[in-house]
Amino acid sequence: MRKRLFVMLATAAVLLVAAVVRMSPVSAVAADPYAYKNVRIDGGGFVPGIIFNPTERNLVYARTDIGGAYRWNQSTKSWTPLLDWVGWDRWGYNGVISMATDPVQTNRVYAAVGMYTNSWDPNNGAILRSTDKGDTWQVTALPFKLGGNMPGRGMGEALSVDPNDNRVLYFGAPNGNGLWRSADYGATWSKVTSFPNAGNYAQDPGDPNGYLSHRPGVVWVTYDKRSSTAGSATRTIYVGVADKENTVYRTTDGGATWSRLAGQPTGYIAHKGVLDTVNGYLYLATSDTGGPYDGAKGDVWRYATATGAWTQISPVPSSSADDYFGYSGLTIDRQDPATIMVATQISWWPDVIFFRSTDSGATWTRVWDWTSYPNRSFRYKMDVSANPWLTFGTNPQPPEVTPKLGWMTESLEIDPFDSNRMMYGTGATIYGTEDLGLWDSGGQFTIRPMAKGLEETAVLDLISPPSGAPLVSGLGDIAGFRHTSLDAVPPMMFTQPNFTSTTSLDYAEKSPSIMVRAGNFTDADRPNDSHVAFSTDGGANWFQGSEPGGVNEGGTVAAAADGSRFVWAPKGVTPVYSVGYGNSWQTASGLPTGATVESDRVNPMKFYGLSGGRLYVSTNGGATFTATAATGLPATATKFKAVPGIEGDLWLAGEGGLWHSTSSGASFTKVSGVTNSVNVGFGKAAPGGTYLAIYAVATIDGTTGLYRSDDGGSAWVRINDDKHQWGNMGEALTGDPRVYGRVYLGTNGRGIIYGDRTGPPVTVTPTVTPTVTPTVTPTVTPTVTPTVTPTVTPTVTPTGCTATYKPGNSWPGGFQAEVSVQNTGTSAITGWKVTWTWTGDQKITTIWSAGQTQSGANVTAVNAGYNGNLAAGATTSFGFNGTYTGTNTPPTTLTCTPA
Repeated sequence: MRKRLFVMLATAAVLLVAAVVRMSPVSAVAADPYAYKNVRIDGGGFVPGIIFNPTERNLVYARTDIGGAYRWNQSTKSWTPLLDWVGWDRWGYNGVISMATDPVQTNRVYAAVGMYTNSWDPNNGAILRSTDKGDTWQVTALPFKLGGNMPGRGMGEALSVDPNDNRVLYFGAPNGNGLWRSADYGATWSKVTSFPNAGNYAQDPGDPNGYLSHRPGVVWVTYDKRSSTAGSATRTIYVGVADKENTVYRTTDGGATWSRLAGQPTGYIAHKGVLDTVNGYLYLATSDTGGPYDGAKGDVWRYATATGAWTQISPVPSSSADDYFGYSGLTIDRQDPATIMVATQISWWPDVIFFRSTDSGATWTRVWDWTSYPNRSFRYKMDVSANPWLTFGTNPQPPEVTPKLGWMTESLEIDPFDSNRMMYGTGATIYGTEDLGLWDSGGQFTIRPMAKGLEETAVLDLISPPSGAPLVSGLGDIAGFRHTSLDAVPPMMFTQPNFTSTTSLDYAEKSPSIMVRAGNFTDADRPNDSHVAFSTDGGANWFQGSEPGGVNEGGTVAAAADGSRFVWAPKGVTPVYSVGYGNSWQTASGLPTGATVESDRVNPMKFYGLSGGRLYVSTNGGATFTATAATGLPATATKFKAVPGIEGDLWLAGEGGLWHSTSSGASFTKVSGVTNSVNVGFGKAAPGGTYLAIYAVATIDGTTGLYRSDDGGSAWVRINDDKHQWGNMGEALTGDPRVYGRVYLGTNGRGIIYGDRTGPPVTVTPTVTPTVTPTVTPTVTPTVTPTVTPTVTPTVTPTGCTATYKPGNSWPGGFQAEVSVQNTGTSAITGWKVTWTWTGDQKITTIWSAGQTQSGANVTAVNAGYNGNLAAGATTSFGFNGTYTGTNTPPTTLTCTPA
């Protein structure tokens, strides 16, 4: 997409108030084995580089700007991730600025990593090296930062292996660091002090954030293999530099001396330099900017290595009024080196253009041509049936089409072994073809997505409701999806309205088909759209509400437990609340601008807000908020959530620890042993457990990882390992309320990960849930003696329960209701069943927190897996939506039977 999203957690230290109550220390951290997979989306981000090995067929690598590196698996036609071992301590390694595959010992592969060169990434960059095609890696740290997600990241490749002496590698560095060389397979590096130009181009040298002021520097290295023999270092090497007046340098003595290549074109940057050693041509694709989002002028040049003659071979020269783009994505057909292709950098409208020449650039044909405006003819056809969301739900008018051929195509590569196969990167996926030769014979070649296994989304929020689709996602750049199957690509992202990024999601706990999302888009593009949307069918369809003035970004949003109202805190705007689906909004008094909002999962009138280390509570549906007396909470980098089924039960993750409240935030208890946490979520309780499983991305015993607790936070098990860390994971996190042990984890560039237990069965000894006061115990205590007095009447039985029906919202032909269940006995129960008979033709359509069967007018509801265990006097509830014709009279009698 046009902009890659990065998700950062603040690193400011937090002073904790000494008066915070502390829980007993956590037990020693054990491990619980898991199997992890991606929730399939396929692609979802920019792929700036695709690298074919020139000597081993089907050995292909792909690099991404925030999602690591991948290797192609030909048997499954899918990609295998290679950098999942990168953890929070070195998360920037998932920004890959360059890769090199060894043409001599093809098991060797290298990656130059580091995400940002400004303050956003705390670490310097590194060169990674592998001798097993990326299955394992060794690291050599560099004395400077690298910018895998900085401007100019599509140029390259800056890292290259000498094809004659593969011990030797060169690497072009950014920001004045020049050219570097290794003579020991990348283990150690030294600066090439004789190289004269470190590059001076920056998109905006005055950018105060240090992002646009990044200087890409030395951007590609190309060897002339003919200049040496096997075993001796290549003598002639061409190097590209981000300098519009001096963009190509050459050595003819193995790097001892370098000189500016005489007669070279000026005014543009050479994004690519590709050498045809058969015909003796060096090709350059140039543009007026470093990309990848822009480029308005450029040329393609051919340099004859034998004579030093330069020839401009631009399909559309920069001097033409028809040139509104630069060039990049340059490739040679190694089976027929006179055939070359190049892509525009960048033609947003109506689409990217590929040019193809079969005579070394003397003449060109286009992948599409204008006929009579606005119509076009096409040498290709597209089949996105495997990833239908790539249409983005649009229906454009000519000359635009959907899906687009691409954008940001900095990498366009013809397979060196197969002239029919080509792959190219875009801002959303990898596309490719296996019948490219039809271009030249007058047919239409077919382009399909080739991104299976490559998951590059930045995940901003995840919800797993108790019914309906198991997962709904909020993503950066491509909005988000309703995932009815975790292992199948969803057909379409959220539309109507379509957000560029979905920043927040929620569902009504007692009516989970009701959902809300908030998000971002460019307001100028859609001035009549709202940044908040609602669904009443579990995310299958959406409609937008109104919005207050001044809203430009989504912020966070929360749905009442019964779906009757919503609280919304748009970014930079005073929080508001709405009764109903956003038809009108009123100010939420007392809640600071910029607060994060969440809803209580039981009480529909209770909402929470968090801002600056203070917890705010509303008990009147979001109309007014009041700060609680809780102190010692982190002021930044916080996530908090309410526990389903227990009113007022909150968990808060943040810098310095993990906190728990059972009093609606009036006070918090800090969990000892957890020294830092990123996020927290809940899933189905373990067998025998009475409290939901808790999941946390946290630091325990000095190890940052993904953890689970089955006993309310007293003991934790680590459920990931050092091979599965996924960089700065945890911006989104939730368990599954229907599957014990299942966890959904959001990453910043590796998509959505889900995991399931693979270890032996777990059974938890039942404990009193946090809603039971300390004076109530699950068993008869020693103070209860055989001398119980006659004041205990025969009507009080050891086990018993009651059910109370409470009507909720209603509308023509539909209604909502809640049933509360109370254990009226003197001992705990492990389950319950509620039955009743309708007086009319009511039918339950959706139920939450219970299972149900209905035969005619007779209804039976049984407890869910997490709310069947009730101590004496404890209560729980379930709710449902229904339909009717005629009258909707509540049932007169409900019968509750303990299990």
